[in-house]
Amino acid sequence: MNQVVIAPPRVRIAPSPTGDPHIGTAYIALFNYVFAKKHGGKFIIRIEDTDRNRYRPESEAMILDAIRWFGIEWDEGPDIGGPYGPYKQSERLPLYLEAAKELIIKNHAYRCFCSVARLEKLREVQTANKLPPGYDRHCRALSVEEAEKKLAAGEKFTIRFKVPTSGVTSFNDQIRGKIEFENARLDDLVLLKADGYPTYHLASVVDDNAMKITHVIRGEEWVSSTPKHVLLYEAFGWTAPLFTHLNLLRNTDKSKISKRKNPTSILYYRRKGILPKALRNFLALMGWSLGGDQEIFSTETMIENFTWERFSLGGPVFDLQKLLWMNGQYLKQLPDEAWVAMIRDQVFTDEYLKQIVPLIKERVQALEEFIPNADFFFTGDLKYEGTSILPKGFAAKVVAKWFSDILEAFETLDEWSVPKIKAVIETFVAQNGLKTKDIFMPLRIAISGTPVSPPLFETIQVLGKEMVRRRMRLAMDYLKTLKEPIAQNTEPTPS
Repeated sequence: MNQVVIAPPRVRIAPSPTGDPHIGTAYIALFNYVFAKKHGGKFIIRIEDTDRNRYRPESEAMILDAIRWFGIEWDEGPDIGGPYGPYKQSERLPLYLEAAKELIIKNHAYRCFCSVARLEKLREVQTANKLPPGYDRHCRALSVEEAEKKLAAGEKFTIRFKVPTSGVTSFNDQIRGKIEFENARLDDLVLLKADGYPTYHLASVVDDNAMKITHVIRGEEWVSSTPKHVLLYEAFGWTAPLFTHLNLLRNTDKSKISKRKNPTSILYYRRKGILPKALRNFLALMGWSLGGDQEIFSTETMIENFTWERFSLGGPVFDLQKLLWMNGQYLKQLPDEAWVAMIRDQVFTDEYLKQIVPLIKERVQALEEFIPNADFFFTGDLKYEGTSILPKGFAAKVVAKWFSDILEAFETLDEWSVPKIKAVIETFVAQNGLKTKDIFMPLRIAISGTPVSPPLFETIQVLGKEMVRRRMRLAMDYLKTLKEPIAQNTEPTPS
């Protein structure tokens, strides 16, 4: 491996505030942080909030809080500032507009007036003819006069980059070596969208240059985008940073980690009681090793011994059982006083108990009955037995499809509240011609493990999206194992 360190390095992570903080963000943050500290550099957080359709304002605070809980502090960022701010892309829009105009002037970019309808039709034709997807450069040949007429007529446009149609673009990856792409296979990427917001490609290049980022360390899903970024650096006349692409986190079946098979929210692992230092240790092993058979080591030890030569390109498996084992090793080392403090601070918190008590107090006559009535609020994965999860007359695959459809609807919620949850479930019931009792009972058992529980919507809200998602998926897995006799409604209800 041809490795170079520009000292002192400046590295960054650039999460998008579009949902719960992702475990992959913690993974990438760890390696950026360790690399920076190894070489006396700076670690920066920049918020990439230009996807306005998926933007969630509360997500930014959740991301920063989750990374801080994870045990990593940043040197510059949106909350603490720094010499190259602002550190939120929505506050840097004039920079991107100026950069896009510069590329037009240099004849490296052009205005594209193609409508959404035309682009959709183009994709349909390409799919029907089994052609590779991509823009056909329809507007690239427009003359200045034609473009001016369309501008004067008020036609909406995007700004696209003129990717060379021949030749090869290459870069040296710090762990993968030289990587080459034929330019003819690259698309004329959009730089500035019709709403005036930049795409990731333009914004990341402009910001990395402005913030003097020396090393871009990110996931391997960005390998195919890197030649486009290299070409952008060349078009601007800027020096590109050094690139390093880390392995994707994978499920045990080698597929890319996803919330369908593993909890992906950092908040889930925090609530589960995973220690930050155990999670950092576990994620460090997703491609990197200290050497020998030693698996338990601190972040400080990782920094002290860090080199990219110790990184392996084999697909790391995010094995939840391995994480639990490792967390157990760390827990065993803690004194009893620390256990008591953590149980109070993380499990039986005043805030959490205040949400649960109103749901339970009408059901108990003595305080000793609190735990039997509320235990599922404090446990992790549930065990399902028998066929009580099935409403009478419905097959397991039907109920599993219900759960799948409801989960998809939950994913669209911009707020995890009782009214929103209630609306999702009631809409599902109405659209599928069901009775509320048909879905309430299996849902109640899936999320609480019992047919008798506090009010359903309130219980779902208190448990939280990540826990509910996890339990419903486990219930779906359980439903697949059932071999119950099918009386009626043997096909999934259309959604």
